[in-house]
Parts: sequence; structure tokens; C-alpha cells
Amino acid sequence: MPRAGLDPAAVVAAGAALADQVGLANLTMGRLAERVGVRTPSLYKHVGSQEDLNRRIAALALNEAADAVGGAIQGHAGRDALAAAARAFRAFVVEHPGRYAATIGLEPSGPDDPLAAAAQRLLDAFTAVLRGYRIPESARDHALRTLRSLCHGFATLQADNAFQWSADVDESFEWLITFTDRGLRAM
Repeated sequence: MPRAGLDPAAVVAAGAALADQVGLANLTMGRLAERVGVRTPSLYKHVGSQEDLNRRIAALALNEAADAVGGAIQGHAGRDALAAAARAFRAFVVEHPGRYAATIGLEPSGPDDPLAAAAQRLLDAFTAVLRGYRIPESARDHALRTLRSLCHGFATLQADNAFQWSADVDESFEWLITFTDRGLRAM
């Protein structure tokens, strides 16, 4: 019988929190079982495998990131929406590096995969930012990839403590926002 209070959502939430602390590569079923106070085989009543756990963490992270970005851009357009989205996304990734790492390189298994819906929600939030710019329909995918790449790259580099220069990271990030805004307006 499953431990009281432990269900798939609780296991995934505990796994995501542990991944943020120890890194996704160090998240194991054994470590997670210890964290939630059960024996490792008991976790398989709630998640099918390590891969299943990681996919569920990825869907959780994408939904959380979509909530953060979508909430931040409400009532904003143009540069203000861009800045709000970029800051919210950066804050999410820096705060939750392990769970965000789970999102990298995963492909949805099909249209009904919760990962597909979560990924679409995040893309929709970034697409909403682009509505404040005069991006031709033929260039929207390129603009979206550019925006996502810039935000992802900066945030993951910062989360990995890869900015070792003396320049202020926040100033660099504001420079990235300004640079991106100018590029999008130039389209």
C-alpha cells in the first residue's frame, strides 16, 4: 500500500526539488526514495521509471515556466513584455536549474503527452511577446527560436555559474534585452 500522502504529484514535486538541489544528473530513484521516506521499490507505485520521473519533472518545469512567463507579460507589450518575459524566465531557470535541465532534449511521445501541452504553453507565452513587434508571419518561427535561444542560453549559463567576468550579470542581461528589442524592432 502506498504511503499516506504520497502520490504521483508528490513524488514528482519531491523529485523536482531534489533535482534543483543536487542536479538532474544526480537525481536517482534511491535518493528520491530516501528524501520522501520510503524504500526505492515503493516509488514505482507512483512513477514507472527514472525516465518517467524525468519526463514528469520536465512537464512540471515547462508548466511552471509558462506560468511565470505568461503571468509576467500580462498587460505588457513590446519591449516591456520582452523584458518581463526574459526576466521571469531567467529567474525561473536560476531558481530551478535541476527541473529545467529535465526539459532539455526531450521530445513529446505524441500530441496527448503532457510534455507536448506544457511545451506549447511556454512557446505560446513567448509567442505572445512577439505580437508586440511587426514580425512577418514568415519570420515568426525564426524570431521565436531566437528569443527562446537567447533567454535559455543566458539563464542556463548563469545557473551553471558560467559568468566569471567582473562585469555585472544583471547589466549584461539588460543589455541582452535591449539588443533583442532592437533586433525585433528592426524586422
